Amino acid sequence: MNTAPRDDLKSQIRRDALAKRDALSGEFRMNAAETVAMREFPIEVPAGAVVSGFFPLKTEINPVRLMRRLVAGGAQLALPLIVGRGKPLSMRAFAFGDELIPGQWGILEPSPAAPEVEPDILIVPLLAFDRVGQRVGYGAGYYDLTITTLRRKKPITAIGIAFAAQEIPQVPATPNDAPLDFVLTEREVIDLRE
Repeated sequence: MNTAPRDDLKSQIRRDALAKRDALSGEFRMNAAETVAMREFPIEVPAGAVVSGFFPLKTEINPVRLMRRLVAGGAQLALPLIVGRGKPLSMRAFAFGDELIPGQWGILEPSPAAPEVEPDILIVPLLAFDRVGQRVGYGAGYYDLTITTLRRKKPITAIGIAFAAQEIPQVPATPNDAPLDFVLTEREVIDLRE
């Protein structure tokens, strides 16, 4: 099967999504992140549950306030560590105040010495999403691999976080794409479970 047209379409979606996101003012992005953080979380997070978050890259919506709120409710945090192309992310235990090091693309990551954990909930960055749970990321497939690998081991919940402007009518999905269960935006909580 020729995947070139779909790959070209995803590349165009990435460019368009980045342009839309970059056009949002800093004040809007900050207020949106605050709105998402202060809204009721869409699922119960039992004390001790492991929630993986991330530190934002460039103009991504910032999930740190949400992560802090989940910790205040008893969650344990994890952050992704890139271990290599074509491999799932290694999720490492993290607490605010831990030392972080710049990883690929300058994204802050835990030390490779931090304990590896298996999250129960993943807060997932994205460039674009649709209403059936598909997302477009940056193209390396790290989160798709990670979500798929974890779902083979145990029940998990994958929650995308984005600006409402990042929604598109339809993501050109492939069988390797791992669907999200929810997307949180400044406008709404979108439940994508069937």
